[in-house]
Amino acid sequence: MELQFKVAQAVHILNHDSQSCNRVAANQWLVQFQQTDVAWEVATSILASDQPPIINDFEVEFFAAQILKRKIQSEGCYLQIGAKDTLLNSLLLAAKRFNSGPPQLLTQICLALSTLILLHSGEHSKPIEQLFYSLQNLQRQEGGNNAILEMLTVLPEVVEDQTNSCSINSSRRSEYQQELLSCTSMVLQFLLQQSENIVDSSIHLKERDRKILRCLLSWVRVGCFSKVPIDSLSTHPLLNFVFNSLQAPLSFDLAIEVLVELMGRHEGVSQVLLCRVGFIKEVLLCPALTNGDEKMIGGLARLMSEIGQAALCLIVETNAEGLLLADALLSCVAYPTEAWEIADSTLQFCLTSSILALNLDSVSNRKVAEDTFFSVFSALLDALLLRAQVNDSTLNIKKGTVELPDGLSQFRINLVELFVDICQLLRSSTFIQKIFVGDWSFSMLQIPWKEVEVRMFALNVVADVVLCECQAFDLSMVMNLIAVLSTRTPDELIGFMLIVYRSLAEVVGSYSKCLSTCQSNVRPLLLFLAGGILEPLSSNACASALHKLCEDASAEMYEPSSLEILIWLGEELKKKHLPLECEEEVIGAIILIVSNVPNKEIKINLLTKLLSSTYEAIGELIDEEKSSILNPANYTLVVGAATRGLHRMASVFSHLAVPLSTSPTSDNTSLALLGVFWPMLEKLFRSKHMENGSLSLAACKTLSQAILSSGQHLGTLLPKALDCLLSNFILFQNHDWYIRAASVVIKEFGGNEEYRTLFISTFERFTYAASVMAINSSYICDQEPDLVEAYTNFAFTFVRSSPKEVLVASGSLLEVSFQKATICCTAMHRGAALSAMAYISCFLEIGLLSLFRSLSCGLEEPFDVVAVRVLSCSGEGLISNMVYALLGISAMSRVHKCATILQQLGAICSLTERTVWKAILSWESLHGWLLVAVQGLPKEYLRQGEAGTLVPIWMKALGGAARDYVEARSGGGVDESNYNGGGAAAAHMQGKRGKLLKLLLRDFAETHRNPRP
Repeated sequence: MELQFKVAQAVHILNHDSQSCNRVAANQWLVQFQQTDVAWEVATSILASDQPPIINDFEVEFFAAQILKRKIQSEGCYLQIGAKDTLLNSLLLAAKRFNSGPPQLLTQICLALSTLILLHSGEHSKPIEQLFYSLQNLQRQEGGNNAILEMLTVLPEVVEDQTNSCSINSSRRSEYQQELLSCTSMVLQFLLQQSENIVDSSIHLKERDRKILRCLLSWVRVGCFSKVPIDSLSTHPLLNFVFNSLQAPLSFDLAIEVLVELMGRHEGVSQVLLCRVGFIKEVLLCPALTNGDEKMIGGLARLMSEIGQAALCLIVETNAEGLLLADALLSCVAYPTEAWEIADSTLQFCLTSSILALNLDSVSNRKVAEDTFFSVFSALLDALLLRAQVNDSTLNIKKGTVELPDGLSQFRINLVELFVDICQLLRSSTFIQKIFVGDWSFSMLQIPWKEVEVRMFALNVVADVVLCECQAFDLSMVMNLIAVLSTRTPDELIGFMLIVYRSLAEVVGSYSKCLSTCQSNVRPLLLFLAGGILEPLSSNACASALHKLCEDASAEMYEPSSLEILIWLGEELKKKHLPLECEEEVIGAIILIVSNVPNKEIKINLLTKLLSSTYEAIGELIDEEKSSILNPANYTLVVGAATRGLHRMASVFSHLAVPLSTSPTSDNTSLALLGVFWPMLEKLFRSKHMENGSLSLAACKTLSQAILSSGQHLGTLLPKALDCLLSNFILFQNHDWYIRAASVVIKEFGGNEEYRTLFISTFERFTYAASVMAINSSYICDQEPDLVEAYTNFAFTFVRSSPKEVLVASGSLLEVSFQKATICCTAMHRGAALSAMAYISCFLEIGLLSLFRSLSCGLEEPFDVVAVRVLSCSGEGLISNMVYALLGISAMSRVHKCATILQQLGAICSLTERTVWKAILSWESLHGWLLVAVQGLPKEYLRQGEAGTLVPIWMKALGGAARDYVEARSGGGVDESNYNGGGAAAAHMQGKRGKLLKLLLRDFAETHRNPRP
């Protein structure tokens, strides 16, 4: 009794004490108490004692019920038979005691009782039948029906709940499900009796009906009507009870759940309910629409949608009830409310119907069906356009900006596929006519902008269908809207009008080719988009539309007036801090036109004007006299302007590609631009300002794009560019973008003989930089994943792009970088690990090609020495790290790379068996490395005896995969052009044995995700 009082006191403190330290102490005591054996007895006595309760407190009793439920789930299987029987009887007594509530407490008791019954199966071959026998005894006692109802409600839920922590395997669970179904007739009979019993008050009647529906829902989910013929089910008294419950507000939602669940499990139920659609519409839906009862409208919309999806064949045959159902659903779609869930719940039915309507070949009376669907979906389009409109009360207004509410945005996303189907069904010409229907007067005061906005949304999402049908259509209404909006002042283009602007810009982007075919449209379109780009809410849509307009450029785009608008827009961008992605899209669009201007002088003048702000911003920063006297705030502004200018310059270079046939002295805009810009960029690279990460990143991006744009014509600037990158990386070794920019140089110029010494020196300086040399563990890799990824990508590019003479001369560097890469394979960071594996695979591929060439020609290749030396020194670390890479939760993403590398290494060992290198690199070497790797694995990752069986199985798989690779290469010959990995993927995983190796590694990774306890 003392412990009961302590529990009660602790529960009271936990729930009500004002001091947090007291609540924490009480919680800790209760947690420890739950783990003790005495908790069984104390909790049981609180709930089931037949003595007058000393402690009569709901919170204490609820806590006791939870204790028993949790302990049964976790420890119930360890209880002795006698203890289980005693606990079972106590819980039955507790259920009787709390038969009248509180309901939450009764539920917890029944959950505990159900779980215990299932764990009691060792002593009773049919525990559920045993429970039903006990429930029958309880039913004979006065006031036991509530407890029985609750017990019958939770029992199927416990049986079906696979997340339940009690130890019930799948086969036992299946037996319980069958045992449940064998008891359904008794359950249905009990529920029917309860539904027919007379209750003394309407309140108790509503509560009872709700409990019956909850219980019925649980049993419907386990298939209680599976053995009932559909003819009997249609007239079953319980089905009538559920249908009548739709008229009771308190039980309405549960009745809907039961009917929806029934339709999902029994095909014939939908036809039964379809016959009652008239009643649903007239008696339930129409009053709900009149009274604005959104709960009932939403529930009925969901129910009718489910009926419609299950009985689509009847609707296709233009069944009267089917058409009545469609009309009722249209009423729900068009119902005006701030919540879009009602209309949204009907979309799946509408979408399924539209798909069916597009495939009416098998319908007997196809013409009638087509006409019916045409009228239904025409009305549906009108309803959806009305429902997808913006209401003033639903707009999100934050910090002066206006945006569509999240619910409407999601509803519109869900509408896209349906609108596309409706457009295909009605045909694009009819769809567009319906979009532009109405008396839109183009005066500033009378245009219904909310209607315009939603119709522009619909027109945009069906653009692909409209353009694909290639029918003539009139978009003059769009141009009229553009003309009206273009006359609006900035003060008028605020709030919702900017959303209209954005929707119209999206239409311009989708139909740019059609709109620009008329030459007189080009200038209005440019002005409209230019105005919208400068507004944050519409900038992205207008920038994208401008890019499409420039891609579909007509002759009018090259007229001086159009070019003037484009350059003006480019100059205005410096005043508006738009997102970089948006600004790059605009600059890219402008360059698409400017770069194709035939007159060189005009082109250069246009580019000069476009980039004048860039030159000014960078010039102000690198002017030491000016920048040295700037205060911190102004310096930040200047650096920000220069950074944006560099991004603009990078965007320009990315759209100015130099043809490979162009000579350095020929007329070329990109080279001319680089000649003007390089001195400024070089001075910036050699300035103190490179310490700023954003600025240096933008500078490296610009240089990379300039190199890609200029191609092989960079000439004498290359050594200076590499020196700038190397010098800055040595100073700021956390700025990995210097290495990434150098990779671009190597990729473009790696084959040029005159730069070989320079490239080897670059590789050496990067490799022996302090930050790279510090990469000596997976922990460091995960601390600096961007650096690891940049360096291993550089090494990959160097090996792939350099001639074999350069690789031979870089032997010691390759050995160091290879060792670093083997370490990085075990990094948790996916990008860093996969980048390192890609480098290793590329190196192995080149080594294989060299060995193939040696064996085919009978002469030793110089790179053979390098490859064999690197692998003989680093092979043990490579194998060990490959095995480690297959452990843990991130291993599955590395299986393919690991399999490829191991297959390549196996193939190399197969080839060296035929050479003088057998003494230092052979199958014996590979076997020894694998043995060391497996023996070094943490014991908690290996099963009993697995260390002894793993190596033979893997060696056998490696041997087969290696033979596949060698046979594939030998059969196809050795292509000299593929020396640097051009055909690296050709033989990987090609044979059956190669794929078996991959499956073996996948299985290992799958079964070794977590260490064993």
